[in-house]
Amino acid sequence: MKILIQNGRLLDPASGLDQTGDLAIASGRIVGLGQVGDFNADRVIDASGLVVAPGLVDLAARLREPGHEHEGMLESELAAAAAGGVTSLVCPPDTDPALDEPGLVDMLKFRARKLSRCRLFPLGALTRGLEGEALTEMAELTESGCVGFSQAYRPIRNTLTVQRAMQYAASFGYTLWLHPQDPWLSGGVAASGPVATRLGLSGEPVAAETIALHTILELVRVTGCRVHLCRLSSAAGVELVRQAKRDGLPVTADVSINSLHLSDVDIGYFNSSMRLTPPLRQQRDRAALRAALADGTIDALVSDHNPVAADEKTLPFAEATPGATGLELLLSLALRWGQDEGLSLARTLDTITGRPVKVLGGALGSLAASAGRLVEGGVGDVVVFDAEASGAVTPERLVSQGKHTPFSFDITGFELPGRVRYTLVAGTVAYESLVTDVERTA
Repeated sequence: MKILIQNGRLLDPASGLDQTGDLAIASGRIVGLGQVGDFNADRVIDASGLVVAPGLVDLAARLREPGHEHEGMLESELAAAAAGGVTSLVCPPDTDPALDEPGLVDMLKFRARKLSRCRLFPLGALTRGLEGEALTEMAELTESGCVGFSQAYRPIRNTLTVQRAMQYAASFGYTLWLHPQDPWLSGGVAASGPVATRLGLSGEPVAAETIALHTILELVRVTGCRVHLCRLSSAAGVELVRQAKRDGLPVTADVSINSLHLSDVDIGYFNSSMRLTPPLRQQRDRAALRAALADGTIDALVSDHNPVAADEKTLPFAEATPGATGLELLLSLALRWGQDEGLSLARTLDTITGRPVKVLGGALGSLAASAGRLVEGGVGDVVVFDAEASGAVTPERLVSQGKHTPFSFDITGFELPGRVRYTLVAGTVAYESLVTDVERTA
C-alpha cells in the first residue's frame, strides 16, 4: 500500500530534520520527505498538529514466549509494542527453553514476521541453557539473526568463563549484553538503605553493581570485546561507565524507564508494583541516571518490559515476581523526562530512536543505515503521535497481557504526556488509535 502522511511535524533526531511537511511510503520504503509532489497514494493520513518521527527502538523487552505464555504471548506483546510506537525491539534469551539453539531463534523470528507488528531482534544465550558454563555456538546463532549475546539476569559465576566469552566475541566482532550484577551480593528484594531497613526488606547494595562493573570493564580492557551494559541503576555505576568511555573502552549502556523516574521511597507500604530488577535505588541515584542519559554517558532509554501474571504480583512484596509492563509507556516516560530536564523534543526522542540504533550497530545489517531515522530510501518504520495529548495509565488501556505498572494512575495520580496515533512498520499500519482522526482514502 502507498501511504501519504500529510502536514505533520517531520522530526528526525539523527539528521536534525525538523520541519512541517509530508512523508510518502511505497513498497515498505520512504520515497518522499518534505515536499513530496505528485504521489498517487492508496491512503492519506492527515497528521496536522502531530509529530511524525522514526519508529521507536527498544533495547529491552521480554515477550514471555516460549515458556511463559500465561504472562504474555507474542501476539499480545508485539501488539503492545505497536501501540507504544515501538517498531524494533531486542528481546533477551531467558525464555523457556533459552535461546541457545538456532532453531529456537528461527522459530521466534518467523512468528514475529508473520504478525507484522514489530521487528524483532533476539539476543542469543551466551552459555548453554544460561547455566554459566559451556559457551553457545555464537556463529550459528548470529547467522540465525541474534544481534548479541546475553545471560539476562543469570550471572556467570566463573570469571574465566566470562573472559573466554569476551575473547571469542572480540575475535568475531560480536557484542555481549551484560547485566552488572555480582552473583554473591545481589539477590536482595530492595536497594540497601534506610527504606529497606525501615521496611525490614533484604537489601542489595550498590557494590553488587559496581563490583560487577569493575570486573566487566577490566576484562573489556584486556580483551577489547564490545559490551553493552544493561540497566544501570546507581550513581557510582554511572561514574564507572563515564570513566570507561573517557578511556576509550568499547562500552555502551542503557537505563530503564523505572530507574529513570522512580526511587526506593516509591515502594511506600510494600507496593509490589515497585518490585523490580534492578531494585529502585535512592533519589541521588535517580538524579545521576537522568543526568547521564541527557549527557550521553548512558546511551539509550529502555522499557525493560517484563509482563507478570496478576497472581504473581498480588503477593507480599518480597514474594512478588519482579517486573512491570513498559512497552506502551516508553514514549510517554521519555517525553516526561525530557520535559523535566528542559530538553528539546529531538534530543528526547534520540534516546529511543537514533541512539539505540548506534548501540546495535552493524548487527542490524542493511537496516543499520535507516532504522531509527527518517530518510529517503530508508525503511518505512514511522510513529505518528500527539506530543500535546496526555492520558492516565490504567490496566484497561494496556494492550499487553501484563497489566501491572508502577506508573498506573491509581498509584501515581498523574497523567503521562504523548499519545501514539499511528505506528507503521515497513509501510504497513501496525497500530491505529481509536481516536477519531481526520483522514480520507484516496
